[in-house]
Parts: sequence; C-alpha cells; structure tokens
Amino acid sequence: MSDARVMKVATWNVNGIRARHAQLVEWTAQEQPDVLCLQEIKASPAQIPDPLTTLADYWSFWHGGPKGYSGVSLHLRKATFPEAPKFTHPSFDHECRVVEAVAGGIRWASLYVPNGGKDYAAKIAFLRELEKWTRANASEKLVLCGDLNVALTDRDVHAKELKPGGIGQRADERELLGRVIGNGLVDVTRALHPDDADFFTWWAPWRQLRERNIGWRIDFVLMSELLAKNARSAEIRRQVGTSDHGPLVVTFDL
Repeated sequence: MSDARVMKVATWNVNGIRARHAQLVEWTAQEQPDVLCLQEIKASPAQIPDPLTTLADYWSFWHGGPKGYSGVSLHLRKATFPEAPKFTHPSFDHECRVVEAVAGGIRWASLYVPNGGKDYAAKIAFLRELEKWTRANASEKLVLCGDLNVALTDRDVHAKELKPGGIGQRADERELLGRVIGNGLVDVTRALHPDDADFFTWWAPWRQLRERNIGWRIDFVLMSELLAKNARSAEIRRQVGTSDHGPLVVTFDL
C-alpha cells in the first residue's frame, strides 16, 4: 500500500448497475475513492456494461448472479494497493451478497443484507452468520461497508417513517446488528455525527422524500476500533445519482 495518509472509502447501493453505470463512472472519477463497495448491482459479470468492466484504476470483482438479483462488488484502487488482491466470499454467502479481500493489512468487505420483506427468516439467519463472521475475524483490521437494511435506532429513521415493528426497525434485527458492531467494530457515521438526527442514506422513491430528506440510515461503514479512532469524516452524497440510496463516503488517517 502507498504511504498516503488519508484513505477514502465509499459505499453505494446503486439499485441496478446497468441503469446507473454512467452516473457511477462519472462520480467515481470525481470522488476517486481508494476503496469502492457497491450493492444491488442486479447483473451478472457478463452483463456489466463498459467501461465498468475495464476500470483501469481499480482491482475489481463483480459478484452478481445470472438472474439479475442482488449482487455486490468490491473495487480497490491500484495506486493505493499495488498488489492484486485475492477476492473471496464467506461460507454463508448464498445469494451474491458478500465479497471480501485483504489489502494493505485490512480486510475489506462489501455487504448487502437481505431486506427481509419476502423472507424475514433469511434476513435473521444472514445477520446471525454475519455476527459469527465478525467475531471470528475480530483480531484483524476490518472495514465492512454496505446496505445492511437495518435502522439501528429510531434516531436513524425520520419521524414520519417510524413504523414500530416494521421490517428494518424490529428489535431482533437491531439487536443482531448491534452484536455485529459489538465485535470490536465502530459505526463510523454515528461516531462522527452523534447528535445528527437527519443523516439518512435511503429514501423511498415517492412524494419527493429524497428532496425533503425524509429517509432512513441503513447504509454503513463499520470499522475496527483501531482504524475508527482515526476517522476524519463521514458524508452522504444525497444529490448524487438516481438510485434510492446515496453514496456514503468515509475518510480516515492510516
């Protein structure tokens, strides 16, 4: 890894890479993250449109299934990580929801937790496995990024969107996500914005909720405590793109 002092990590649920590929290419060129994590790409590797298949500046792994469902990707800037990484997937990844790689002494992962609307039991099972995985890797430096589909507390949901017992706000899924974070990780956004009740990353695509910032905070960057103590910023790019999620960008000192 280069001796750059500031690392920039970005995560974005693009809600369909084929619909958003031009926006992603333009934004990535402007933002230039060292690590880029994407979720819900909804495309197999063969369906990824150019120039995304030939992003020359990044080591890339597109992890999408043949049916255009789910899917994640992980991109590591070659200038930051000169050696080609080995991309892998944990054993509980059954629907193209996790891709990970170790680079620069850090284990990076792009995650897409099931929504739970059609199969809530599968969501709970995934979170339980994620908790086991983070516990097993707690001795490493970890950075987990993605759409975790859980609003951790009521403060992470706009008052007009609060639905007691609604999926994404249930006590059991919140408790499980809390246990994931409890395995030596830090919710960097909340650590840097402890009193911000208007920091959201997802907005339902109707009634101009995005423009009015009536949303949920369900996209996260979770970092090992050793890394998180050097976090500089966590910002949401609410105006970027036409996905129902905005890119979340975190910077930290190495």
